[in-house]
Amino acid sequence: MVPKKPLLVIFVLLLDRLPLPPAPTKRGRPVTYPERLILKALVIMIIRRLYSAYSLLAFLEQESELTTQLRELLTEQGRFPTRRTWERRLATLPDHLPGLIRHLGQHLVALLLPWGQQQGATAVDSTPLRAKGGVWHKKDREAGVVPHSTIDTEAHWGKSGYHGWWYGWKLHLACTAAGLWIPLAARLTPANVADNTIAPHLVADLPAVIRYILGDTHYNDPELRLRCEQDQRWLIATHKGPHPRTDPGAPVRQLFHRLRSQAIEPFNGLFKNIFEWGGQVPVKGLRRTQLFVLGAVLLYQLVLLYQFEEQRPLGLNIKPLLRAA
Repeated sequence: MVPKKPLLVIFVLLLDRLPLPPAPTKRGRPVTYPERLILKALVIMIIRRLYSAYSLLAFLEQESELTTQLRELLTEQGRFPTRRTWERRLATLPDHLPGLIRHLGQHLVALLLPWGQQQGATAVDSTPLRAKGGVWHKKDREAGVVPHSTIDTEAHWGKSGYHGWWYGWKLHLACTAAGLWIPLAARLTPANVADNTIAPHLVADLPAVIRYILGDTHYNDPELRLRCEQDQRWLIATHKGPHPRTDPGAPVRQLFHRLRSQAIEPFNGLFKNIFEWGGQVPVKGLRRTQLFVLGAVLLYQLVLLYQFEEQRPLGLNIKPLLRAA
């Protein structure tokens, strides 16, 4: 009997079959290690909760059947990257992750057909992620005083009607408003960045099949609405004002708002629960937080592809599946 590959190895090998966009060409010496190899390392790091190049190498130095297979998958033409190479290449990866999420999201929509053959809807929203360490209070920030070394000075304060004030980051997401939640676009910013300023980037990343974009009052922005109309899309966002609405379109909007609340809000909670980021993110700094949070969005997409190929229920039991890897 041929032994079955470890689950972590299967996830890493799945990256070899992904239809990733071509890497941008740059002048100068060509890179030794392709971006796909760096993505493989990022998947290992997120699943095994290794949040530095040093931790990754310490894990791979352990002598086991699993680490032997992983080292082979992270070798290019007989060469294995040094720690400095891992640090340098991982630091540049956050710039490419939104494009990779967009590309894989489009692939999953075409493969899984979450709305059947119909044109689809997507829900957009942001969700708070608390920074690692302490908080930097306004009076100290204005004075330029950092009272404790644990404070992440690149994070910021944000406020929402549901979560109140928090110090940290915003994960801006667009996901399918359907029975299956597929993340289609993502950005990560400090918590003080307004939702409507990031929304055009999310909308630009959506597959052509999307015709309805569902958001709350933060997305009821004239420029965003005009952008959607130019792309022949409908922006359906809540309005401020007295309730209940009595105009003829109110019942239709209520249906779309209900569809949105059953998609993006549960997905945000599920995503943070899977990676256990309801308390704090595990790293400090904007770039490193973007690396691991956006990388986790890409990993979630990868799991959906794995479940489809293995004919497993889509979107279910993802947390125990990743724990088993």
